[in-house]
Amino acid sequence: MSSESALIIIIAGGSASGKSTIVSRFVELTGAAHISHDRYYLDAPDPKGYDFDHPDALDTVALIADVVALKAGREVLLPVYDFASHKRTPEAEGLKPSPIIVVEGILVLAEARLAALADLSVFVEAPEEVRLNRRIARDVAERGRSPQGVRAQFEATVKPNHDRFVQPSKVVADLVLDGTRPPDVSVAELMSRAGLSPG
Repeated sequence: MSSESALIIIIAGGSASGKSTIVSRFVELTGAAHISHDRYYLDAPDPKGYDFDHPDALDTVALIADVVALKAGREVLLPVYDFASHKRTPEAEGLKPSPIIVVEGILVLAEARLAALADLSVFVEAPEEVRLNRRIARDVAERGRSPQGVRAQFEATVKPNHDRFVQPSKVVADLVLDGTRPPDVSVAELMSRAGLSPG
């Protein structure tokens, strides 16, 4: 694969906007390499009250370096973040170059140097009430959280950082997808805009 053949798609959107579901289906259909910004969280020595939704919580410089390397046709070692301990693990996971590379996360279009690497930038949008209700359902079912705790975190850090960093990054998106629509509809629109055919 030549260094110029990789298509870089960067997909942002608020927490629980539906972007991960869209990305998962897109990767399934295209075989694209997928990098989640969540892998690049820095260690949180005291997770209580830690602001995981602020750009400073993530090592975006390392993510940029990995995307550049993949674009150049080099394999990279992706960090593995353990959300139970809120720390990086000693292990890493190899990712080989691919004709299509998808980078996904709430803040991936908020950093100009990362956004500039995109051949296609996408923002997945959903109303605040929808995002909050989805986040409560997810965190209660998958992370053992209480609805009250999820709502408190949303008000304390998720919403303020969404309004400050995430939502403004929509302006650089080439394509805005409605995260309340059936995922397959959004995936079809994404594939069409990327010039890709199903199957």
